[in-house]
Amino acid sequence: MILNGAHVLDINKQHVDALNVFPVPDGDTGTNMSLTMHSAAKEVTNCQSNKLEDLCAAFSKGALRGARGNSGVILSQIIKGMCNVLSQSEEITLKTLARSLASGTEVAYKAVTKPKEGTILTVVRSMGECAQSINKKGLSAGEFLQKIIEAGEATLKLTPEMLDVLKKAGVVDAGGRGLLILFQGFANVLNDREDQALEFDENTVGSTPSQFEEEAHFKYTELSEIEFAYCTEFFIINLLKKTTEADIDRFREKLVNLGDCVLVIGDLSLVKVHVHTNTPGQVLTLALDLGELNNLKIENMLEQNRELKAKQSEELKPFGMVSVCAGTGLISIFKDLLVDSIIEGGQTMNPSADDIARACDSVAAEHVFVFPNNKNIILAADQAKNLSKRQLHIIPTRNIPEGLAAVLAFNPEDTLADNVANMEGARTSVKAGLVTYAVRSTQVDNFDLKEGDIIGMDNSAIIAKGAEVKRVTKELVKKMMGSDISNITLYFGNNVGEDEATAVAYELSKEYKRCDVDIHFGGQPLYYYIVSLE
Repeated sequence: MILNGAHVLDINKQHVDALNVFPVPDGDTGTNMSLTMHSAAKEVTNCQSNKLEDLCAAFSKGALRGARGNSGVILSQIIKGMCNVLSQSEEITLKTLARSLASGTEVAYKAVTKPKEGTILTVVRSMGECAQSINKKGLSAGEFLQKIIEAGEATLKLTPEMLDVLKKAGVVDAGGRGLLILFQGFANVLNDREDQALEFDENTVGSTPSQFEEEAHFKYTELSEIEFAYCTEFFIINLLKKTTEADIDRFREKLVNLGDCVLVIGDLSLVKVHVHTNTPGQVLTLALDLGELNNLKIENMLEQNRELKAKQSEELKPFGMVSVCAGTGLISIFKDLLVDSIIEGGQTMNPSADDIARACDSVAAEHVFVFPNNKNIILAADQAKNLSKRQLHIIPTRNIPEGLAAVLAFNPEDTLADNVANMEGARTSVKAGLVTYAVRSTQVDNFDLKEGDIIGMDNSAIIAKGAEVKRVTKELVKKMMGSDISNITLYFGNNVGEDEATAVAYELSKEYKRCDVDIHFGGQPLYYYIVSLE
């Protein structure tokens, strides 16, 4: 489990790095956690004993020795706390594993001078709480770990609401993601799974940058906001005979007054130190009073931040695209068409101008095309122009078919003016319809509607109604049909089965033999079908 966990974390570390919102070097969360686990795995491999006590000692010692950055050090403390419990047993039961997670949480929280919620600490605590609540339910070890991971995933999705810096960047906590990847590596062994490539859903409320697996959406801190410039890390070894545990505690307290992100962990055999400070020399002088210094590393975060910001500026591509839509299928379709960022929203869930601006800011492009895909969102998209640091070009798409047509018209080799003209032309060339239901009894568009009636709408009015979804869909297509139409596409929602959609498409293809009829899973709420005629 340890070896596989380290391997899975290593091959997924770039994804974790891409979630960072803080300047380097602590910005390499995935790399730091992977190096920590690499050291732990190496120590375990070299362990000559198979006794649980000896393996735990090797695991804990290796993690501490290899700990890099805040994330790596905190991970080493989670491991230390777990090993404190596991090492006292000859076999690992679910009850023991639950107690070890509680211990890992406690040790990790104590290691951080000023613990913040919305971080890896929150994620591991929720996993420990879940473990305590389910350890008597008769699960297999693999099922038990998977349930714990699911609880951690649920908490991870909430981290942007706990830390404003995450919410502004539109990402979840990187350390929490790294921890869950590690535990998934553990679980895969118990569940006889060999696959190492994991899939992630990092969508957050409001701003939802896409393609996290491929692109790093950094939210760089302004230089003036970096209060402590030097990331300082080292070991204190061969501690002086006069040094006591109380001396180590006092050393930790002194560092709190010299910087932030303070971690001083270990015992009289070895102490690991991490601090961000403006006076690294003073930190080293204080440490020399306790023992010898080893593996010293001091990095200038101001300079590295400048380099990253310059690199980001240099790598802006000419064009990017942002689309609004709801439904897992539709989101996947837009992503497949290389839309850079998807904002989840639509009818009854309109994103704000700020939501749209932040999504556009996450796209590394000079010009960003925005597809509102709903007439109620177009105005907010226009307002986002005044909030975004990018140059926004609003293509006023009123529905999903118009949005897809406009996206398909995009050509990265064309000029800005040509792309805008082509997108405008494409969106007006498609007819769109919606099949949904009446939420109340009323009279509108010459129809007497009762609550629950199935209705078919084009962009301007209700043009069909009935008691059956299939019949209303066919009636809607009939009334929208024109002699120039050659393609009919149905995007079926989350309340329609694929077999139902296939049956409707078959009947339409028999009725309109000149037309190609396609279906795609949209997964949209509210609408049974979104209909596109071209």
